[in-house]
Amino acid sequence: MTKPPTPPPNRYEHAPHLPEGDTVDVRSLVSGDWIELEIGPGRGGFLMERALAEPRAGLVGFEVKRKWATIVDGRLKKAGLGSRARVYAEDALFAMPRLAPSSSVRVVYLHFPDPWWKKRHRKRLVMGDVFLDQVARLLEPDGQLFVQTDVEERAEQYEEAIANSAQFEPFGDASGSPRLAENPFGARSPREHRAIADGLPVHRMLYRKR
Repeated sequence: MTKPPTPPPNRYEHAPHLPEGDTVDVRSLVSGDWIELEIGPGRGGFLMERALAEPRAGLVGFEVKRKWATIVDGRLKKAGLGSRARVYAEDALFAMPRLAPSSSVRVVYLHFPDPWWKKRHRKRLVMGDVFLDQVARLLEPDGQLFVQTDVEERAEQYEEAIANSAQFEPFGDASGSPRLAENPFGARSPREHRAIADGLPVHRMLYRKR
């Protein structure tokens, strides 16, 4: 009897994950004077640029794709940034409730999320009440939520969702508006670089925890 073929090894079975336990002290994950959190860093362009631009910040990324979490975390270590910048193979909606203590994160970044357009995929959207509640819980007083997209419809959806939350106030260029003309954090995601190179508008929104 012929034996079934041996499945190929999973190259990313040892992807970095959060420590086990019901709660994880986010301050133990990286060094730095304060903590910043990126949701969905993808190929890690923003995280790498931000780590270089602001050496005082400790940076944590949650990337649902194990491949990119493994690759980017390795790149950060090779660049000598692994002590204060890490990427974990985690779904942020499940990982964020495990983080402690509350009021321990200075900035949360959400760059160009939710690339699904069909109605049946709406349940997969990152932006929602659970996400915003966890962001508000984790942000320190006056902590910031930075969201950007190159799709106007998405920007309007995000702006409406956050406006419906009493936990944030707009902190953009004009009073009462979250919209920003420029990215104030000295780092760009690959998608933002491409949008600028292609002449596409980038809709940037900044909020502050009330």
